[in-house]
Amino acid sequence: MRNIYEAVASNKRKSTLVIVFFIAFVTLAIYFISFAFSLYLGYKPSAFGVFGLALIISGFLCFFSYYYSDRIVLAISGAKQAKRNDFFNFYTVCENLALAAGLPKPKIYVIEDSAPNAFATGRDPDHAVICATTGLLDKLNRTELEGVIGHELSHIKNYDVRLQSIVAVLVGTVALLGDWFLRIRWHSSRDSDRRGNIGMIMLLLGLLFAILAPLIANLIKLAISRRREFLADAGSVAITHQPRGLISALKKIAGDLEPLEAANKATAHLYIVNPFKGKDSRAVSRFASLFNTHPPLEERIKQLETML
Repeated sequence: MRNIYEAVASNKRKSTLVIVFFIAFVTLAIYFISFAFSLYLGYKPSAFGVFGLALIISGFLCFFSYYYSDRIVLAISGAKQAKRNDFFNFYTVCENLALAAGLPKPKIYVIEDSAPNAFATGRDPDHAVICATTGLLDKLNRTELEGVIGHELSHIKNYDVRLQSIVAVLVGTVALLGDWFLRIRWHSSRDSDRRGNIGMIMLLLGLLFAILAPLIANLIKLAISRRREFLADAGSVAITHQPRGLISALKKIAGDLEPLEAANKATAHLYIVNPFKGKDSRAVSRFASLFNTHPPLEERIKQLETML
């Protein structure tokens, strides 16, 4: 049996390592792409001029999505605010567990869909939202529902939405710079003498990073998303002190093969389980699993069982 707090600490360390590696890689990619961009345009190399412009554009988009992400997600999911009398278990579980976690009670919303699933959104605990499908509320008992709500409250407590916003800015910056660089019309005669061997090497490195960096950055972003799911699972146990509830809930959700119609690729990573049922579990190789937004349910359940 593994101590709950040891599990939380272990997942935090692993998340931190992935995030540090991600920031280091993105910084390196932006430097080489921007430097090569400056060389090609014939300017005295100043790698951070283009970088600054890319940050302004992607930062503006992320600022908008950061402050309005909860409204956008709820609107495109067709969610409606839940009333205490209509969804008593859902309402009181959120109320009680938020108190236990030392968090303000989040707003609660419901999606009319028979596929069981749930997600949390909002930029901080004071603006948090937990949303569940009617299928989840109908098919889980109270203990199982507590496990799921504890998972979502852990996302809120760990500021995972804020983290994903920062990651989105960095990935967006790399993708934007890479796309600009690849769209330049290459003229081999332009400034070829002035560039010299070092200049050509930098251009080639910039081209290489422009092609590969967006893909690698996105893979690391998905790895962060998967690692935060493990952390939220451990956090749920820390809040509820009841790993069996979440284990049973995940097994029930996994056993229900109905896809969630309200979900799309933009919101899939928010849900407790991949809403496009079957895609994670049917990955044919470890390489294929790198493109998943969620870790395999079998691995999540196995980790939770160590806390029994």
